Amino acid sequence: MHADRFFDTARGKIVAALRGRRGASAFDLARELGVSANAIRQQFVLLERDGLVTGASVRRGKTKPTVEYRLTPEAEKFFPQHYDRMLNAVLREVRAAGGDAAVQSIFDSMGRRQSERLRSRIGDRPVADRVVALTTMLRDAGVEAESEQTSGGFTIREHTCPYAKTAGEHPEICSVIHSVMTDVVAPQVRQTDSLATGGSECRFEITTGTSAVPEFPVGPAQEQRSGFREVSKSR
Repeated sequence: MHADRFFDTARGKIVAALRGRRGASAFDLARELGVSANAIRQQFVLLERDGLVTGASVRRGKTKPTVEYRLTPEAEKFFPQHYDRMLNAVLREVRAAGGDAAVQSIFDSMGRRQSERLRSRIGDRPVADRVVALTTMLRDAGVEAESEQTSGGFTIREHTCPYAKTAGEHPEICSVIHSVMTDVVAPQVRQTDSLATGGSECRFEITTGTSAVPEFPVGPAQEQRSGFREVSKSR
């Protein structure tokens, strides 16, 4: 889920309200957000389950103890970190010094290393299992990703991308995932949407011509400058 969409939800509003505070109770946020304390408590249960808040019993003056919640470091992923500005600045310097080829060389090397890492995990397993493994790897890297079987193969969707803003200026960064897909998962891959170009997601259609089904589904419930073309290693 995009950060701006998250903050439109009940949980997102609570996370935003807790930002910069040492802690707050359900009653504190109920008054601030104009809802009942029970409604806040219900959201706290979900937020705590997802590792975004932690609660502790505290005593305020002479009153009986109350539970205060605060954000965990995991919740910081929903707030702008501005790492993209530094990465953009570094890549501009690389491009100025060595040209486009120098920038592409960096991401080519990264793509090869990622491919080798994934290949070492899955070996010659079926494409369905490779799709699952890649989706898991993306999630481990902090990407909200899911995969599903289609009539002609599989679809992988990335709903978030930590490099979306950087890719808009330096599309070579997308060649990393392109390389992994074509080198390890399947040679026939087409990207049909991109966060970097204003799309709602990064979507990859994998054509296999097989009806193989992954051993388990990978979905959110468990949670290029313009245009789209066949993904290839020539990027």
